Amino acid sequence: MVMTIAERTVYSGILDRPRFSWPEGAGLAVWIAVNTEHYEFVAPSPQAWPRVPQPDVQGYSFREFGNRVGFWRLAELLDQVGAPVTASLNLGVLERIPEIRKALVERDWAIMSHGVFNTRNIIGLSDEEERAFYDWSVKTVKNLTGRDLKGMLTPAISANYDTPDLMAEAGLTYHADWVNDDQPVPIRVEGGQKFVTVPYTFDLNTGVLFGRHFDAEYYLETAKEQFNVLLADSRTAPRIMCLSMHPFAIGQPHAIGYLAELLGFMREAAGVWWATGDDIAQYYIDNVYDTQVKYEQSLVAEEGR
Repeated sequence: MVMTIAERTVYSGILDRPRFSWPEGAGLAVWIAVNTEHYEFVAPSPQAWPRVPQPDVQGYSFREFGNRVGFWRLAELLDQVGAPVTASLNLGVLERIPEIRKALVERDWAIMSHGVFNTRNIIGLSDEEERAFYDWSVKTVKNLTGRDLKGMLTPAISANYDTPDLMAEAGLTYHADWVNDDQPVPIRVEGGQKFVTVPYTFDLNTGVLFGRHFDAEYYLETAKEQFNVLLADSRTAPRIMCLSMHPFAIGQPHAIGYLAELLGFMREAAGVWWATGDDIAQYYIDNVYDTQVKYEQSLVAEEGR
């Protein structure tokens, strides 16, 4: 059954919801998503290379820089910062680039699925094909990293209508595609499992914002302003901030220093819970989900939605 938005979620204004806090009373949860991606030279999804007909050497090689150089530059910086990290991972990288797999495991980064490769969309897959993809994903992550797969950001944000249902059926607990809130949002799924959003970011998405022309100073100032506003807003209702980092963009030599300045600035602030996507989803499910769903049910009953 295809669910409408009204069936998946219930509208509630953020200031009217039952109040909660993140661990140790924090108001703002910050999670770092390092988009660890591989783009195939000849892509199965033709929209992956819109600049020229395939093969697009410029597009491919620019992004491949991320795996050869940018990832390692970014990993060294994040080692120094010491914050938890979520790899938004094209899971095929685990098999294709064992050096990156080893680096992820040694650093104990959380693993969030970002599809197989960034040139293979989820949209258009049949339920059977998508179900087989999750089966492969869960087994691959467990076998090659020892981790349980809990969340997904679809490649190129390419979900089908039934994607949340199939994710939950496979044992996943959160979907990062949904950026319609500053908190996690309960998402109704066919099997009735507890399933939530952990909002990713488009406005601070280094891959989308900068492409070949990375204005790192603009990124620094925009991210600082977002952090300041969300931290202030969190005094009235807890918030989430995601920093999306693409090694092929933010890992460029002219950009990495601006990221270092940003993280240094953010790490000095009080009232912040630095977490992984897995951490945020699990904490919300364990401590907030039931209260929020009960509140939403009261809204439905009251307003006849």
